[in-house]
Amino acid sequence: MAGRRHAGHPGALHPSARGLIPRAVVSKPGRGPAGFPRRPATLGSIPQRTDSFDLGGLRLSSGEGRRLQLHAGTDPLVLSGQRYAIEPASLPVTLDVSRMTAGGYALRLRFEACLTGPCMRCLGAAGPTVAVDAREVDQAGAGDELDSPYVSDAELDLRGWVRDALALALPSQVVCRDDCAGLCPVCGEDLNLAGADHAHERQPDPRWAKLRELRLD
Repeated sequence: MAGRRHAGHPGALHPSARGLIPRAVVSKPGRGPAGFPRRPATLGSIPQRTDSFDLGGLRLSSGEGRRLQLHAGTDPLVLSGQRYAIEPASLPVTLDVSRMTAGGYALRLRFEACLTGPCMRCLGAAGPTVAVDAREVDQAGAGDELDSPYVSDAELDLRGWVRDALALALPSQVVCRDDCAGLCPVCGEDLNLAGADHAHERQPDPRWAKLRELRLD
């Protein structure tokens, strides 16, 4: 949001707009902060990630809300001893922040992420997309149910919330496809690739092994 100019001081921000934009770093033409050469922006530039967010900096009035488009990072997940990477590395997230009338914040987090790793049935490549829609409420002195573990002194741990919300939204199994047939329990062959005639002789019930040792004369 562009700041309003103060009529008495050309180029200065109006006092009511101070604190709403980040402080600029003055640099020489053609040079970046601290005198380093300025790098041109490219289409491949990675968006800046937000690991934590200052809710108080929004200066919301009671009952007021704001919708923010951010990018958050998260760590790979380890499920059943297997590592699953999260893509994209910088997740686009939508964060809705509302200031409650009794104080505190109501928060909503939405994003989609792709997990890449082995299928839990056939061990082939899997890459399901998971949609996340999570909510949190943080109100001081209102009890544990209204005390969000991701908010401390109006500072939101966005990275931690993204990680936990994604883990809770995962299906019971990460599979390459819903109808994955898995591996043959006898020979370990991928049943998705095996033909319809794939079969094994039925093994005898081991509970009858002693009876087969009997010799009747």
